[in-house]
Amino acid sequence: MLSQRSQSFASTASVHAGADALPIIDISGLSSADAAVRQAVGREIRAACVANGFFVISGHGIDPALQAEVFAQSKAFFALPTEQKLALDKAHSVANRGYEAMGNQRLEAGSLPDLKEGYYMGRESAADAPDVLAGKFNHGPNQWSPAVPHFRPVMEAYLQQMTALGERLMQGLALSLELPEHYFADYCTDAMTTLRLLHYPPQPVNADPAQRGAGAHTDFGGLTMLLQDDAGGLQVWDDNRQVWLDVEPVPGTYNINLGDMFARWTNDLYRSTLHRVINRSGRERYSVPFFYSGNNDHRVSCLPGCCAPGEQPKYPPITVEEHYRDMYRRTYGG
Repeated sequence: MLSQRSQSFASTASVHAGADALPIIDISGLSSADAAVRQAVGREIRAACVANGFFVISGHGIDPALQAEVFAQSKAFFALPTEQKLALDKAHSVANRGYEAMGNQRLEAGSLPDLKEGYYMGRESAADAPDVLAGKFNHGPNQWSPAVPHFRPVMEAYLQQMTALGERLMQGLALSLELPEHYFADYCTDAMTTLRLLHYPPQPVNADPAQRGAGAHTDFGGLTMLLQDDAGGLQVWDDNRQVWLDVEPVPGTYNINLGDMFARWTNDLYRSTLHRVINRSGRERYSVPFFYSGNNDHRVSCLPGCCAPGEQPKYPPITVEEHYRDMYRRTYGG
């Protein structure tokens, strides 16, 4: 889930930072029986979150064969005729689930519409479930394409594994803040999650400078876990140097970043950083962001240790759902 809390960047200048642009953290230690090993991973996460809120994880335990199948099914879906994809337009959904057409989103003010198409899914809820009938934010049934028969089981299996990974990373974030390891257990109960498939065609050779695959933005919420192919194109803003870092994909890893809600939660101790995509690879690019947003009813207020003695929190308490509704109003109006 994305925010348009961005500024306009007239220049497309960037610095190729290679595979070491972001810290790579092996999170397998979070499953260790040794508390000292788990705490060491927490300290690495803290350093990355204070620096710019972006890091790369290995040792995550997600099945590589499942990752490959997610990409295969994503490519099969986006290869469908336009009319079949539009039949699943997310405008038909009460929960923002389904297809988003090419150029439907403009993440950066002053830029052209984003050069990408997407597909949204989340935790499945029946149309007559109490939370859906009550109009709870982002709760509802998914839309599934009958034209890609293996699409649903693959995506549901991936959703399940990624939800478990989100819970494990929240334990790491608790340790990073020197909080009890299961401090975020309530936040993780019945967590709102969004799986998004993205397809970027190659950037035209003579593209307008204002054309992006995805314009500069920060993410709305808690935790984003990005699986990307080897085409590259992700850029992260380096505030110290005032340049875009070209982040080279690292095989077998996930790019992790914090959203605006988590920054708010830490009183801006942890960063929610601008990023964008420009696909200059000359070929199709596919990526799969997973947004772990937490329990809608969970109350977000300044976390212990994130205010200096005598300092007041910058933000009033808010629930996860209130935060998301506010961000959607700012971004989309209404």
